[in-house]
Amino acid sequence: MTTRPTLAAVAAHAGVSPSTASLVFSDSPRVTPATRARVLTAAAALGYAGPDPLAASLRRGRSGVIGAFVGERLLYAFRDPVAVQLLDGIAEVLGPHGVGLLMLAGESGRPSTDQIGRIPLDAAIFATCGLEDDPALDLLRARGVPVVGVEGPVADGVVLIDIDDRGGTRELAQHLHDVGHRRVEMVAMPLRLDGTRGPIGAARRARAIYRDVRHRMEGLEDVFGAVPMFETASNVVPEGVTAGRALLDVPAHRRPTAVLAQSDVLAAGVLEAAQQLGLRVPEDVSVAGFDGADLHWLGATVLTTVVQPTDEKGRRAAQAAMALVAGEPAPDVILPVTLRIGTTSGPPPRPSS
Repeated sequence: MTTRPTLAAVAAHAGVSPSTASLVFSDSPRVTPATRARVLTAAAALGYAGPDPLAASLRRGRSGVIGAFVGERLLYAFRDPVAVQLLDGIAEVLGPHGVGLLMLAGESGRPSTDQIGRIPLDAAIFATCGLEDDPALDLLRARGVPVVGVEGPVADGVVLIDIDDRGGTRELAQHLHDVGHRRVEMVAMPLRLDGTRGPIGAARRARAIYRDVRHRMEGLEDVFGAVPMFETASNVVPEGVTAGRALLDVPAHRRPTAVLAQSDVLAAGVLEAAQQLGLRVPEDVSVAGFDGADLHWLGATVLTTVVQPTDEKGRRAAQAAMALVAGEPAPDVILPVTLRIGTTSGPPPRPSS
């Protein structure tokens, strides 16, 4: 097995002390040009590329890495345009600082708790939409790793970068109410990542572990009171199709006149289900979402939705993490959301005579 050349070997080859060779590789002005050239020539001859970055980071007390915890498997995260936009905002800030971004997936793709306890991280960003019982959180806090939560978790010492999920959903629900809808149902994102799919009962709702899911439920209920809700197993278009068919493939007198999905991705699935069933949007059923995602495949269709500043949310999370790493304070932030009325919502259909 080939042995990696050491700094001590380079120093010996160049005829200088290890400390002098170290100064060369740290670009110290205390080394003369002639000595610098001699050390670099020796390094080239031995195939020495420079100090081990991990060892250097340990000496500095920093790893140069910030971890981003996502709620689902990376397969799903990279199919979700909102998750991608959030991560892009984080990377946009970290890149110029020379800081690496380590993504840590949810479900079976995440390292074990023992591994998380040992991964060298300068800070952690929980991009898990308010997941509130993540065991990684306690491990990192016990290690003294600074933590930023995107929409949660809410805990002592965790900087919160949040949006008004409940208020935004309430405004969207009020729009549907104002144009005449009274029979409204919701397609919800997963309450827990356990593969459950179907109508949400009281016992299941009590086990919801995501703040954004709960708050969007509450926003709809602020306007309409208790309404039927259907949980999806994952935040992907096919799950929206399945939920849409479950809600819409019923006799007209039982069909909701409006479906409010907790994400634009799920709303796109509901639109597809309506098309499969021969229903017109919004003449037969109105469909609305949440996020303001770039769903280019919808073409001329403009989804009625609540637009959140996802990229700014990512940037603010990264800025807070960098501040914490530098030992500076980072305040909690609540970013505004806005209602966008598109072509997928309108008055409810008139009852058949």
